[in-house]
Amino acid sequence: MLFAYGAATVPKVTVVVRKAYGGAYLAMCARSMGADRVAAWPSAEIAVMGAEGAVNLLYRKEIAEAEDPAAVLAEKMEEYRVKFSTPYKAAASGMVDDVIEPADTRAYVAMSLEFLKSKREVRPEKKHGLIPL
Repeated sequence: MLFAYGAATVPKVTVVVRKAYGGAYLAMCARSMGADRVAAWPSAEIAVMGAEGAVNLLYRKEIAEAEDPAAVLAEKMEEYRVKFSTPYKAAASGMVDDVIEPADTRAYVAMSLEFLKSKREVRPEKKHGLIPL
């Protein structure tokens, strides 16, 4: 599947509607996999890893030593989401082109496809890779 995304010459438009973490985000046709346009809803989470996994890894000792570990975990997870997982942070780093409202999704995709209708990529004539079948 990843090879197919990488080799595809058609317009590629991605809309992140919920969560996109790490390698899974790449596999869903992120900018680095050749997406031509990438948008995200304001409620989307885009990060290296999910808040719970990251917080458990980064603050394990602090959570274990806390009087109320569940409260500290919840606080740190919310802090992580606000600081690292927002689509606005992803847009600032170039991973996302636009943050759009859900109601505008159809118009955004249509506009992107209209813009990309003349897209041409020159690739080698053979579109098979080195992966043995």
